[in-house]
Amino acid sequence: MSTTAPAHVGVLGGGRMGAGIAHAFLLAGSRVTVVERDDDAASAASTRVLGSIDASIARATALEPVDAYRARFISSADRAAFATCGLVVEAVPEDLALKVEALTGIEEHVAADAVIASNTSSISIDELAATLTDPARFLGMHFFNPVPASALVEIVRGAATAPPLIESARAWVQALGKTPVVVADAPGFASSRLGVALGLEAIRMVEEGVASAEDIDAAMTLGYKHPIGPLRLTDIVGLDVRLGIAEYLEAQLGERFAPPALLRRLVAEGHLGRKTGRGFYEWKDER
Repeated sequence: MSTTAPAHVGVLGGGRMGAGIAHAFLLAGSRVTVVERDDDAASAASTRVLGSIDASIARATALEPVDAYRARFISSADRAAFATCGLVVEAVPEDLALKVEALTGIEEHVAADAVIASNTSSISIDELAATLTDPARFLGMHFFNPVPASALVEIVRGAATAPPLIESARAWVQALGKTPVVVADAPGFASSRLGVALGLEAIRMVEEGVASAEDIDAAMTLGYKHPIGPLRLTDIVGLDVRLGIAEYLEAQLGERFAPPALLRRLVAEGHLGRKTGRGFYEWKDER
């Protein structure tokens, strides 16, 4: 089985996650097309992706000249640009209605043999697949933030996903230099379900005055060898993103995933973590 990335990859959504996915496939040798909602957003996505490539070149983790990457990359506001893609990854925010609109829109513009993937971190692949004409070519490819530095991609197998597609996805992930794990469709899959459970309990401990965020994170990084503590990770992921996933998991799995009042309050106050400069930590110099 070849571990070559697809020749032409599309990404719908050029935010932090979408730009990271584009970056990963560019480094693996693919042509990449990012599509955004309008020309301004497409221009911002282009700046984000190419800036990330420049940073990789500066760190010597990207081995080609910058012009080679630029020649393989375009951004657009027209989904018709996906027409020649062999794989299109949806990377819009974690909202069911938004993802359904995105995925059905992708299906209208890709070739009959193109693979469609969702970067969802928690929404049911089967629920999303039910809105597509051909669910056999659909699966989950859950990348982790930040994509360039993350070593893992969670491949989510839907009930209708064609079995050979899972093996193709494994090979694509390996071509990115990352490790694939395959899970069945279930609320939160494996990573989000376990990660959110730990994060919510850490938030409850702060709320109850058990320990500071810094000391809770130190307990997990030093005591359990986690590379990053659950509260710092929540800040990096985004408190609003964590809240949305927790609400979804609560609806699917019960009150053990009920979001703590502290999480709701911080989100309501606009303290969303690194992207706003404050969450459980101050991020003034790291936004």
